Amino acid sequence: MAGLKRRVPMHSLRYFISMVDLFSKSGLLPWYARNPPGWSQLFLGTVCKGDFTHVIATKCQKGQKSQKKPSHLGSLDDSWQERLADVVTPLWRLSYEEQLKPVINGYRNKSTFSVNRGPDGNPKTVGYYLGTWRDGNIVCVQSNNLKNIPEKHSQVAQYYEVFLQQSPLEPCLVFHEGGYWRELIVRTNSQGHTMAIITFHPQKLSQEELHVQKESVKEFFIRGPGAACDLTSLYFQESTMTRCSHQQSPYQLLFGEPYIFEELLSLKIRISPDAFFINTAGAEMLYRTVGELTGVNSDTILLDICCGTGVIGLSLAQHTSQVLGIELVEQAVEDARWTAAFNGITNSEFHTGRAEKILPGLLKSKEDGQSIVAVVNPARAGLHYKVIQAIRNCGAIRTLVFVSCKLHGESTRNVIELCCRPDPAKKLLGEPFVLQQAVPVDLFPHTPHCELVLLFTR
Repeated sequence: MAGLKRRVPMHSLRYFISMVDLFSKSGLLPWYARNPPGWSQLFLGTVCKGDFTHVIATKCQKGQKSQKKPSHLGSLDDSWQERLADVVTPLWRLSYEEQLKPVINGYRNKSTFSVNRGPDGNPKTVGYYLGTWRDGNIVCVQSNNLKNIPEKHSQVAQYYEVFLQQSPLEPCLVFHEGGYWRELIVRTNSQGHTMAIITFHPQKLSQEELHVQKESVKEFFIRGPGAACDLTSLYFQESTMTRCSHQQSPYQLLFGEPYIFEELLSLKIRISPDAFFINTAGAEMLYRTVGELTGVNSDTILLDICCGTGVIGLSLAQHTSQVLGIELVEQAVEDARWTAAFNGITNSEFHTGRAEKILPGLLKSKEDGQSIVAVVNPARAGLHYKVIQAIRNCGAIRTLVFVSCKLHGESTRNVIELCCRPDPAKKLLGEPFVLQQAVPVDLFPHTPHCELVLLFTR
């Protein structure tokens, strides 16, 4: 396992403290008192249980890419002492300096490249945007020098640009102005396997004309200059919208393997084109943090809301009686079910659809007195208010772990409604939650973004 350990940008921490302070002064949190102590001291001393940098300074790990996963059985020629060391102290082969060295460069395993005019006016430049659409100063710049983008991703982007220069079709810069070639998504795993997904606006092309374009890009990456990318798989998606899911417009496999795979938390997981999965090393640290905070045991049900490919729940399945996952993206649920089956996990079930529609009925079916630990990992828009209502009003949920990638905005509303006094007008009838601990995890080095893991109990 490669780990990611970074000190969180302090502006994120300051913002969080200021928001907690705001809630307390408004009397919205159940632990509000008439004369509350200074929130800086209370937050650092009580919520985080000590020095803040100590809380987030979990030892990072590196170098496991090149190492096989240690096995409890091992090979016959392994010494018993080495096998024991691999299980108890799996980093023993690395120097302590290497153990502490964070993975901060080229960490993204998924990159999305746009196509538009570059600084030189070339309309077939593949890279990232500078400027804003509102100001009309958008320019597309190649990503060769971005620290968070792997060289492999930039290589595929460069060859896609070479292909576009050769293509007689124009790129689709603005939908209503026509054009065809659109963005490129590149995914890689720790074994170096590479999946590329090309998005194409079909405009009014016939099926025969579309077939010609698919064959041209396929030929380029198999036998043309793009063969240097050594792609594991190449997908093609016809899309007339900014973003299309697989259900809306299926990903068409032009060649190669339909999936790539990754080792994460002792699980082999399957990754589809649609899966949300950005930083392998950071995700492992994030999921371990979540797992530690849940405190699940064999008597609890783990409810994983917005579960993605199900890794959090599946990694804890052996410690809990049942894992229930809810996810909107159908491909991600299929990946979760595959991962469960491949890894021999039989106490999990995953549901496809909107959490606000599935959760109330699912909780009603589990009203048998068994304790439920809930984990929520929503997108930046936060949780739907019906999800908050269902969680708040389910007495069996005593522990909630909330993973926030954007604490302000809707997530702030979510926290307020989880912790405020009962409010019949909002159908918030259950006992309020209390924030116990907050752990930031820097999933995106070199950027201001940070994940914040919040532990609530009641």
